[in-house]
Amino acid sequence: MKDIAEIRADFPLLNRHVYGRQLVYFDNGATTQKPQCVIDAVNEVYTSYNSNIHRGVHALSDKASEEYEKAREKVRSFINASKREEIIFTSGTTGSINGIAFSFGERFIRPGDEIIISHLEHHANIVPWQMMCERKGAKLRIIPINDAGEILFDEYLKLLSGKTKLVAVTQASNALGTILPVREIISAAHSAKVPVLIDGAQGIQHGVVDVTAMDCDFYVFSGHKIYGPTGIGVMYGKEEWLSDLPPYQGGGDMVENVTFEKTTYNELPFKFEAGTMNFAGAIGLGSALDYVLSIGRENIKARERELLHYATEKLSEIKELKIFGSSDKKISVVSFLLNDIHQYDTGMILDKMGIAVRTGTHCAQPVMDRFGIDGTVRASLCFYNTKEEIDILGTGIEKVITMFA
Repeated sequence: MKDIAEIRADFPLLNRHVYGRQLVYFDNGATTQKPQCVIDAVNEVYTSYNSNIHRGVHALSDKASEEYEKAREKVRSFINASKREEIIFTSGTTGSINGIAFSFGERFIRPGDEIIISHLEHHANIVPWQMMCERKGAKLRIIPINDAGEILFDEYLKLLSGKTKLVAVTQASNALGTILPVREIISAAHSAKVPVLIDGAQGIQHGVVDVTAMDCDFYVFSGHKIYGPTGIGVMYGKEEWLSDLPPYQGGGDMVENVTFEKTTYNELPFKFEAGTMNFAGAIGLGSALDYVLSIGRENIKARERELLHYATEKLSEIKELKIFGSSDKKISVVSFLLNDIHQYDTGMILDKMGIAVRTGTHCAQPVMDRFGIDGTVRASLCFYNTKEEIDILGTGIEKVITMFA
């Protein structure tokens, strides 16, 4: 693995100052910073070969189309999907889940059917299923969690029944950091002949994702969570499912033949890519995946585990601080509160010290309701962070406590 100074030098924004202080960026769960190679890749699209893909016979269109499809292959390889046709580009995790919820609901859901999700889900993996259930007369069932923020697996098994048509769970909680036992969840669901969608928004950047070994039926993630551009994401689906599902958007490029009487649809993956896709974003995502591979996913995982351990120990020394989410299996996220100090006050004061954290419900309001709170302060770390930055956070928290004493 590269030296940490070399790694940080790859990310231009980490060098900036906020309110006259060196930036400490601990909001990686919301979006990660971009290495220069990703910025350069997107810039090259717009300065060297910007042209709509799949629709031209001229050199620029050929080049853009070629690079777009290369990016698809990079994604396929990165998550070890069987076929490139199983990789659909979308606007992000939210767009992917909404698309599957609509298409799956239209084809397979009837009144009385059930969808299982967990109590740890981001709103993006709750609301689309609620909308689908309201539209189709189905019911949402929830896997409960314990005080450590872990799902109760035995309760999950009780929820599986002949009415269950789909299980949709996060790979890791954005609010607490809990890593879910997704392989066991998938295995149990498949034993009941139920497909599974995994929300990988908080999983894709923290280790090796292998959808073939995991055996999930759908896997979704966002580019901006893994050092890529915003506005681009991935919807992986097993070919047999994607072939059977109807498209959720109509327009150009997703059609085979159009008449006023009937439209037939294009082959995979284009059936689900209507209109002008974010080809610059896809190419930038491909560059981001190349960068992650150059660092090494196991190296990233090991470094983030070390940072999480250090941050947990450091912050646990502060007696006024309570951490929410104490599972032994976590991504590098620490969510906390300081006695009766409101999380927004904590976040705003830390910001004035140059420390960027996230405050609020983190689009996971049911998690907050479970613990009887209205939000937390969340420090989400990644491999370009340092122990020295964690020390700065600890000092900043002590100052917040002193101010409110």
